[in-house]
Amino acid sequence: MKIVVYFICVLLILNAGILNFVTAQDWNNASFDPDQPISTLRNATNNPITFGNQSPALGTDETANQVAAPGSPSSPTQTEAEKPKTDAEKKAEAEKAAKKKAEESICKTCCHGKLIDWSKYPATIHPMQRPGNFLIPYSSECPAYYSIFDQITDDCQKARPKSGYAPFAINPWPFFDADWRFVESIPCEDRDLVQRLKRIHLNDCWLFSTGGSYWVNYQHQQNSRLTETVNDFTLLNVRLYSDLWYRDNFRLYAEYIWADNFASELPPLPFDVDLGDLQNLFVDLKLFDYADKPVFVRGGRQELIYGSQRLVSPLPWANKRNTFDGVKLFRQGEKWDYDLFWAQFVPPLASDFDVPDENQNLAGSWLTYKPEKGQALDMYYLLYDNGNDVVQQGIVRSPFERSTVGSRWSGDKEGRLWDFEGAIQFGEQVNSDVFAGMATAGLGKNWKKACWNPTAWLYYDYASGDSDPNVGDVNTFNQVFPFGHYYLGWTDLVGRQNIHDLNVHMYLDPTPWFNVWLQYHHFWLDESADALYNAGGAAIRRDPTGLAGNNVGDEIDIVMNFHLTNYSDVLLSYATLFGGSFLENTAGPNQASDAESLYLIYQQRW
Repeated sequence: MKIVVYFICVLLILNAGILNFVTAQDWNNASFDPDQPISTLRNATNNPITFGNQSPALGTDETANQVAAPGSPSSPTQTEAEKPKTDAEKKAEAEKAAKKKAEESICKTCCHGKLIDWSKYPATIHPMQRPGNFLIPYSSECPAYYSIFDQITDDCQKARPKSGYAPFAINPWPFFDADWRFVESIPCEDRDLVQRLKRIHLNDCWLFSTGGSYWVNYQHQQNSRLTETVNDFTLLNVRLYSDLWYRDNFRLYAEYIWADNFASELPPLPFDVDLGDLQNLFVDLKLFDYADKPVFVRGGRQELIYGSQRLVSPLPWANKRNTFDGVKLFRQGEKWDYDLFWAQFVPPLASDFDVPDENQNLAGSWLTYKPEKGQALDMYYLLYDNGNDVVQQGIVRSPFERSTVGSRWSGDKEGRLWDFEGAIQFGEQVNSDVFAGMATAGLGKNWKKACWNPTAWLYYDYASGDSDPNVGDVNTFNQVFPFGHYYLGWTDLVGRQNIHDLNVHMYLDPTPWFNVWLQYHHFWLDESADALYNAGGAAIRRDPTGLAGNNVGDEIDIVMNFHLTNYSDVLLSYATLFGGSFLENTAGPNQASDAESLYLIYQQRW
């Protein structure tokens, strides 16, 4: 089955490449001036679109040219034609011609009598919300080099080149949300190789895109997973996708992934290995319009990403990203976005075809209000039902049924940044009631006009713990499916459960293609008798008596990203955790209290 899926994806991409090569010179023929007579409209293959027996109407340019006589007002005299043009007139004509070329390059076709402006579609592309401790991208009124390749070739850009991908080695949003609609405004001959793989017009009604990525992730871990093990290994993954659209009514998206772990001293993590599988395979159908905005339903395998990603994330850091089988109803507007979904988690199976875990169901409702640009207010409800029996560090973790109600307000204005989020959990775990919560508060500042575009954040993160696990009510917060690596340190040893984290962040841009992210975290447990949970939510250390204390330790992280080209990056990071009294007092034989990690990632996308 995996071989069949692989070859289908490869054939689709080969087909797209051949189709793109054959039709590359004809793409501009799919555009027209919306003000021209309807009898002269042309389709994507440059054939006239006719509607019955039509002839040029009087008053059109064609008729005027037929009846105009030499010397008439519509025909310039020889003297006027030979009159030399001033520099201002030449400049105005050049600007007019450039503007016309840009307008004509926007593909507008008539599909079964309906005019489609493809620069606005597909409407199901959902721009990712900014996560917590977000940075303010470098911007300048002066030209700059936005990649190392630009600097080597002395190609100074007026602004950062547009792309559907992030200018960072880790692309946080799903590929199906990569926004390539800007390609419609670029003349075919000016598109680069990657852009030529996007927005391929099969005819007036059908649109096709393809692409993918490849990454090599080398990791050196000292005291890996808080054991006395030096773990050197390499993660590889390849992703290939195809995206097919019929007008704005139907979408079929498929994505293949291959992921593997090489030379690890410890058993690979579940998300390290998946030797060929479907990462995404879904269909979007437009149901109706509400307040001039379309309402869609999506069914099939899909990544889920919401809000800050503190609770629901595709986990972009993992070699194999989170994915779910389910259905989603959604609408996106100028001010309001709304999602309603139900899905089952799909755990990765190293050598078998991934199937959903019917015991893990996630449902929810997510509402986002955007009062103005750069600001967002989230209000959400999540229901996480896990019927699996799990015991870790002597704590019964599941089965459970938990409801989470929360809200987030984030934004920026005149260089001031803020991010506040809180959530309450309630429900039932085994035979006990659940009451837990989390909160985060962050304030930041961006100095746009200062050297290196510095952005600073001060944060406090909290997630409740339980003073006596397995007895009475359950008070330990469950982090659901988070982007843990991003928030609580790059050693991945701390999760959003039973924890306090006072953290500071600083972003610097020495050049537009070189970005630095500095972090400091001070961790302590909420309840000393509860466990320390790692980034994946697993209990990894515990003193049931609570005598080991609650000081987990301090972590320092340095992350550097080098933007090589528009579609490739290198990331280098170093993270070290200085263990506190809790880790020192709970370290048994072959266990450690300190840890450090070095990451070197090369990412190529197309």
